[in-house]
Amino acid sequence: MKISVWDGGLSDSYLKQVTQLGADCIDFGNGGAFPGVNEQGYPHLDEVLKIKKRIRSYGLDINRVTLPNITEKFMRGQPGGEKELENTCNALRVFAEAGGIPIARQRFWGDTFDSLMTRYASVHRGGYTSRGESRAATKNPPPTPTMEELEEWWKRFTEIYAALVPIADEYGIKLAIHPSDVPNPDTPLGSLGFHRVIDAFPSKNVGYLYCCGTRAEAGGSTIVLDEINNYGRKGRIFMVHLRNVRGSLATAGAFEEVLLDDGDMNPFKIVRELQKVGFDGCINADHIPKLEGDVGLAYSVGYIKALFAALAA
Repeated sequence: MKISVWDGGLSDSYLKQVTQLGADCIDFGNGGAFPGVNEQGYPHLDEVLKIKKRIRSYGLDINRVTLPNITEKFMRGQPGGEKELENTCNALRVFAEAGGIPIARQRFWGDTFDSLMTRYASVHRGGYTSRGESRAATKNPPPTPTMEELEEWWKRFTEIYAALVPIADEYGIKLAIHPSDVPNPDTPLGSLGFHRVIDAFPSKNVGYLYCCGTRAEAGGSTIVLDEINNYGRKGRIFMVHLRNVRGSLATAGAFEEVLLDDGDMNPFKIVRELQKVGFDGCINADHIPKLEGDVGLAYSVGYIKALFAALAA
């Protein structure tokens, strides 16, 4: 297993810091992170190669990129939506042709019901703050989408993946999908929807960016360990977001993200379960709370390295 961190820019300062901390890879989470997306709808190959070369000059690799966003236009069949699908297919080809980029993620409009939640700043030990979400505190929430609306979403999703998967198979690049966050009941990529992805697309290049925190938000650590065992045995976990949380929608109608050692889950058990199923990809701490002195990245990378050392002991 390796450690990846978010793209924090390509400055010497940031890349030196990442290298000094002992991280292995960079994850690009923004669909517009590469030059060309804003101008033509997908990245310029030459610019991707330049960025890849710069990152490798620091002994790092690119672990994951994000394809251009699929917005409401495509997901609701509005004018101009088909161009989004064309652009994201072109982007996947560019990343594949750049070589050495193992994972691509596609984001989708409407995969979570944000309007059902109230977000707040939760305060924890020493005064650090992090994201909290409460469904119980939401006054007069709108109705959840109907079954017909959800099936229409799924129909549009399958159109996108039907176009992307052959490209992924041709070039050997993995398509990793993130679960719905927040995982409200019946979200398209919640507990049942997440399963549907590999049922509909059995290619070995279709799998998951498995987010421990998001899935724990649904119902605690038991869900996380069970799903790692299920998806991991099938070789469908391509990378992991290691978050920790307190509470869940199932137990409290709310949850709060916290530091890795400060929540309801035991991260060592999670990493050990990943080891048991043969996971050898990257772990990204993700959603790091801001700490005094801006040392959150150092804390998170150091904590994961300590977990790896404990496994090897």
